Amino acid sequence: MDEFKNLINGSGFSGDLDSSENSLEFYSHDASLFEIKPKLVVSPKDSIDVQKLIKLVADNKHKIHDLSVTARSAGTCMSGGAVNDSIIVDFTKYFNKIEDVSSKTAHAQPGVYYKDFDIETKKHGAILPSYSASRDLCTIGGMVANNAGGEKSLEYGKTENFVKELKVVFADGKEYIVKPLNKLQLVKKMAQKDFEGQIYRKTFDLCEKHYDAIKAAKPKVSKNSMGYNLWDVWDRETGIFDLCKLIVGSQGTLGFVTDIKFELVPVKPHSGLLVLFLKNIDDLGEIIPKVLESKPATFESFDDETLKLSIRFMPSFLKMLGVKKFINLLIGLIPDGLQLLRGIPKLILMVEFNGQTEKEVREKIVGLHSELKKHRARYEINGFEEDPTELKSEKFWVMRRQSFSLLRSKIKDKHTAPFIDDFVVNPEYLSEFLPQIRAIITKYKLFATIAGHMGDGNFHIIPLMKIEDPKERAKLLPAMKEVDNLVLKYNGSLSGEHNDGLVRGPWLKEMYGATVYKYLKDVKEIFDENNIFNPHKKTDAEWDYSFSHIREKF
Repeated sequence: MDEFKNLINGSGFSGDLDSSENSLEFYSHDASLFEIKPKLVVSPKDSIDVQKLIKLVADNKHKIHDLSVTARSAGTCMSGGAVNDSIIVDFTKYFNKIEDVSSKTAHAQPGVYYKDFDIETKKHGAILPSYSASRDLCTIGGMVANNAGGEKSLEYGKTENFVKELKVVFADGKEYIVKPLNKLQLVKKMAQKDFEGQIYRKTFDLCEKHYDAIKAAKPKVSKNSMGYNLWDVWDRETGIFDLCKLIVGSQGTLGFVTDIKFELVPVKPHSGLLVLFLKNIDDLGEIIPKVLESKPATFESFDDETLKLSIRFMPSFLKMLGVKKFINLLIGLIPDGLQLLRGIPKLILMVEFNGQTEKEVREKIVGLHSELKKHRARYEINGFEEDPTELKSEKFWVMRRQSFSLLRSKIKDKHTAPFIDDFVVNPEYLSEFLPQIRAIITKYKLFATIAGHMGDGNFHIIPLMKIEDPKERAKLLPAMKEVDNLVLKYNGSLSGEHNDGLVRGPWLKEMYGATVYKYLKDVKEIFDENNIFNPHKKTDAEWDYSFSHIREKF
């Protein structure tokens, strides 16, 4: 790597190069259970630096066979998408400028943290609603790379719905603008005698030649982050060809995003939350359709283990929230304590409605409350005039959102192992599906919470395990296979939000079948023939490699 560092330095690269042991150790982990130590960490100052770096990697790949680059921002990826044994490219240090924000659009660089981006958009009465549970930690570049979704995806969909234009450095080391094209624009682009023209020609040929098979391969669920979204690129009816659909969710395996333009949505100032405490889940088959008919903004859930964890570590919320918010949390929980005296519920459902007026929200939530009155639902209305940090319903969101942080920080003898953490099954199957999932968890003696986006059927199961124990590690593959087979039995997706990375990439063929899997491999070949971008992820993933890089020390 010293030889390559000299090449970078001699190229006029103006960013930072870091091969210190502390940095290599830090960048060897993301939020997943994997560990891969890089040889070099690079922080480019601008797009010119990124282009120089990619061109050098492409030109020297034939001499240094293991040379590759992996983009990284906040490192919150739970699938192992931000680790690599060659070069890590950190976008947070210099690519952190918010260029422009209006009430309808925003333009920013990929290293901008969502929490900062959110502050600026709210000044204009707008939000990017596809944020994930890691919204206080993640960057907008990571959201694009993973096609992020979260609690608002039921109403608004995922990040792919809001990306309007990207600047991307492809494998030839040049930066290109990627945006939706009409047929005339596409024909002109395909006529180009350069690398960009080649990408458009080959991708269009792939989509057009196998049009029906590709369209039919789109998973029949509301969320999916497996593979490449090839089925959304070319639409014969509209005549629109949009490569953004491939780049979003590609985990940096097709090129590096250097600039992003988003569409925003207006903030709805009023909200209300209806909560149900279910002693069993037998009634889900009746409850879920009624809730979805009412078109809520969010429909979330968490299980009894999450609730017990929150109660057990309640003092931890003092540090998270501060004294004032913590006191409000305790006071707010008093009415719900009466519910808990009747016994710990198996599942807590949270149904949120948003609107422009309190009357609008109240009508929606009272109507659903009446429909579900036999299930002892209760509700709370939050108004625009209230401090948003003191919303009456915030106690439930705190439990739902902070459960993963509690797991990571408070169970000292075990560690979070996100390997079956993001599947999607259509809601109509959940009443029979969830007991089967719990049976698999019990079979392998895994301690795990179950929280999820009930309206999408997207669930996050994050077991606590002693990964350094060979007996515990031996559970990973068989437990994963059982969960994956069960999800596929119900025609679900193995990932709704967290993407493939090292953990789910090896199961793409099982998810899509050999024919469609080949089309996905063709996509990688078209964009990155020499595999310089983020190897061992997506169609390049193999379980033996992934398993060999599971962390041994935490």
